[in-house]
Amino acid sequence: MCAKSAEKIYKYHVANLRSIEIALKNTSLSARKAISEENIKATESFVRLYAFLLGAWAETRLKKILYEKRGFNSEERERILGEKTLLQQWLKSIELAYRKHYKIAHVPLTEKTIPFTAFARFKELNDILEHDLRSIIEIRNKLAHGQWIYPFNNVGTDIEEDKYLKLKVQNILHLQFKKKLISELSQLIHDLVISLATFDRDFDSNYKQIIHTRNNLRHRSYSKYKKLLIDKRQRGIEKRRKLKA
Repeated sequence: MCAKSAEKIYKYHVANLRSIEIALKNTSLSARKAISEENIKATESFVRLYAFLLGAWAETRLKKILYEKRGFNSEERERILGEKTLLQQWLKSIELAYRKHYKIAHVPLTEKTIPFTAFARFKELNDILEHDLRSIIEIRNKLAHGQWIYPFNNVGTDIEEDKYLKLKVQNILHLQFKKKLISELSQLIHDLVISLATFDRDFDSNYKQIIHTRNNLRHRSYSKYKKLLIDKRQRGIEKRRKLKA
């Protein structure tokens, strides 16, 4: 069977991404319904499912970037996909996009080899991946192997405590903010890959959205969000009761 063209593969990734988007949307609706009904077990399951789908969405979103027209060439794609983990692939995509536009082949990317502002942006993009998205990317594989409550180490002899704690603290509100953050980061990387001029022109406005999302991720209260959903359902029940009276 002959290999498909880059254009065809791009279309396939777009279709996959749209399908995962639908799954994420419906899982979010189910999670919010379970929260409003105070169904703890169902809520927990839908949160795990959303986290798993979000990891798949993050991988497919990167694949879409890799096959953008006027973006990475086949050699660059191979280098990115040759990285062992999804997080490393994201990091490599940023690095190669910078190298491509600033025509730097091998020397390290520093404030001496690229403009200072460009280097500051480079560090910030890497920081977002390392600190805000690492947990989602890392736990996806555990969830894919059915380790929804207790994630095992690679040899299956004990629980990975750090992954267990990361799974335990996930909630649908913060996962949705993480999805938004990946989407906003993807737009920045897309601009960087396709057009350095567009990246430079729109960076501040795009980054402002990222800062807003990061603040929501770190400071929005899940307990308040949960209470709002529960109270809304109770008001609906009361309203229907009065209409029937």
